[in-house]
Amino acid sequence: MLEEFTICLMNICISFQANGADNFQSKDYGTSAELFEKSMLYIPHDTENRILRAKGFRVLCLCHLGLLQLDRAKEYIDEAEKLEPNVVCAFLKYKIYLQKNDSQGAITQIEAMTACLDFQPDFLSLSAHEAVACSARSVAVASLSTMLNFYTSGKSMPTAEVTVMRTLVTILSQEPGNEQKVLKTLKHAHTRASELGPDCFFGKEEVGRRERNWFAVTSWNYGTKTGQDKSYELSAEFLRLASSFYDLVKGSDDENNVMVCKSLVLSVSSMIASEFQRKTAMSETEVKQAVTLLDRAGKMLKSISAGSFANDGEINTVATDLFFIYTLCAYDVQGRLNDLGSQLFTVKSFASSKACKPQYLLQIGLQASQGPRSNHEVATFALNECLSSFLSSPVPDYQNVALVVRKLIAIASIHKGDKDDDLVYSMYKQAYRIMVGLKEGEYPIEEGKWLAMTAWNRAAVPVRLGQIEMGKKWMNIGFDIAKHVSGMEVYKACMEDVLSNLEKKL
Repeated sequence: MLEEFTICLMNICISFQANGADNFQSKDYGTSAELFEKSMLYIPHDTENRILRAKGFRVLCLCHLGLLQLDRAKEYIDEAEKLEPNVVCAFLKYKIYLQKNDSQGAITQIEAMTACLDFQPDFLSLSAHEAVACSARSVAVASLSTMLNFYTSGKSMPTAEVTVMRTLVTILSQEPGNEQKVLKTLKHAHTRASELGPDCFFGKEEVGRRERNWFAVTSWNYGTKTGQDKSYELSAEFLRLASSFYDLVKGSDDENNVMVCKSLVLSVSSMIASEFQRKTAMSETEVKQAVTLLDRAGKMLKSISAGSFANDGEINTVATDLFFIYTLCAYDVQGRLNDLGSQLFTVKSFASSKACKPQYLLQIGLQASQGPRSNHEVATFALNECLSSFLSSPVPDYQNVALVVRKLIAIASIHKGDKDDDLVYSMYKQAYRIMVGLKEGEYPIEEGKWLAMTAWNRAAVPVRLGQIEMGKKWMNIGFDIAKHVSGMEVYKACMEDVLSNLEKKL
């Protein structure tokens, strides 16, 4: 009799649950909840039916989740967990925390899920999807990050590791300030690709090529963005990583070689910029790393430069700029090693290339002429080459010509000294020849005045020492230059008087 009664109760329970399930599928969560609550009245409170009651509580939790009655849902899942603690209970609690916008609570539940005896990685994939749907980015990041920990264990995973990493980087990229986390993930991706092999990690053929390219482009974009934001240390790391990823991309070899080379060169450029920013000298290890990167870039640059001409013979702009930046970086790093000969060789190689432009040489010359690691030989060479290029132009830029002339005079004066005046004098003489025949004001007036006055003033010491001929030589060149500079009429008259008196004394 008791057995028949129990069977009758269970049939009623099953009937309520069947109707409740139909209403649940129709998204009538209110009616479904009522039916399942009624069904619970017919389930005995004994050990044998413990799992059935737990299942009922879990369904009631889902119903109240659908009704957004989150506190009621929490009560039911707590009851279910008391009867049958498992990963489903942990996951439903996770959903409740998500709905409550309790990110920390949801992240705690992710840890709870992984601790369950019946845990499967699929739940982490579901958790990530749920978090993305709720715009809970920090929770999605936690889910995906936890998921990555299981790939090294050899477990069967629901999603390819590369997909998880790409998704993680994409989510992290949606909020500013996550650059360090993005870098960490990209580094991890490269490490795993090295451990497993590129084809195994990224995939084969076109799918694999697209994955590799995505990671390469993402690293490059972050490298350039952090560089623009003046986060040079981060920029250097992203760009080094970009070069490694581009190295793995198959197909379009020439294009990839350019990107590898650009990444290497700009990485060193960022390292140098970082030093200036933090006002701390690069360590010996960093210098060695920069040398290695530039050596590799230099070898690639030769092949890039060789194939960088268009049909009309004009050199590719990218290759031109790249060669210039490489030269600046190489010059800087060689200076740290006190390798003055290599510095001169590097600049001469650039000057003899078709990538060379006078503006580039001007910048190199100015850099080489100043700072604690100046190299006057390089500066003199670069500025002289630059001056020749400016003057050979159909329309010379006399503003830059004047700048170069002044700089060359300054370098010669400092490094040759007044005892060897011939070089300095030849620079003034060259300036005079440049000015002859120019229209009034074509040569910058202030620079012309500077040349005339400094040349004239150089006569003072020789005259005081009784070296009249030497003094007269400087006075004459100063006076000759002054003749071609407007606004120096009064000075010219005085100069002429002094020269006349000097002639009388002789």
